[in-house]
Amino acid sequence: MAKRSQSGLKRKRQAEKRRQHNQAVTSRLRTLTKQANTPETLRDAIAALDAAAGAGIIHKNTAARRKSRLVRRSTREQARA
Repeated sequence: MAKRSQSGLKRKRQAEKRRQHNQAVTSRLRTLTKQANTPETLRDAIAALDAAAGAGIIHKNTAARRKSRLVRRSTREQARA
């Protein structure tokens, strides 16, 4: 087996750690988005989207699009009720 450089092994460890963290954050975003049916949960979902966009986990335009859709969905549901 070929030898690997120490820096390459470290980058591999870092990438795996970052991938797992990003995966957890995106999973949490999906959960919060699905549960956003009251003003409080909507606020939590929007805050989480902003935090993920600020951390670079999702693109800022993606966060803006998802927030827009969430707000539109919540206003439609309030109009029906």
